[in-house]
Amino acid sequence: MLKGFKDFLMRGNVVDLAVAVVVGTAFTAIVTAFTNGLIKPLINTVGGTDAAQGLGFNILSGNPSTFLNFGDVINAAVNFVLIAAVVYFVIVLPVKTIQQRRKRGQESGPSEPTDIELLMEIRDLLKQQQEQRQKQEL
Repeated sequence: MLKGFKDFLMRGNVVDLAVAVVVGTAFTAIVTAFTNGLIKPLINTVGGTDAAQGLGFNILSGNPSTFLNFGDVINAAVNFVLIAAVVYFVIVLPVKTIQQRRKRGQESGPSEPTDIELLMEIRDLLKQQQEQRQKQEL
């Protein structure tokens, strides 16, 4: 049971899927910070609605509540890079190393028979069975 679970985890597509989820979540934070910190305040300045609060600079001197939050975007980008580095060095690199070691330890087995060889074997077996039936009838 544990060997099956280990084989399941060592398959490349499971690890790739886990990495994609983690990196996708981290990238979502960048997009959210970009939208909330930069795009929404620009839209709010045009629309006249209260802008998001936070660190940044005033883009219109007449509306002091409108800020561009470069800090949030930079923070999300740094978090993304750190999360991607941790995922790579803690998950991807060790799993790739383990898979390469497993492949090196495997020896190629006997080659699979061709279709013609299988058909010839079936033909020979059928001949043997037919000869045995004929002997039994006599």
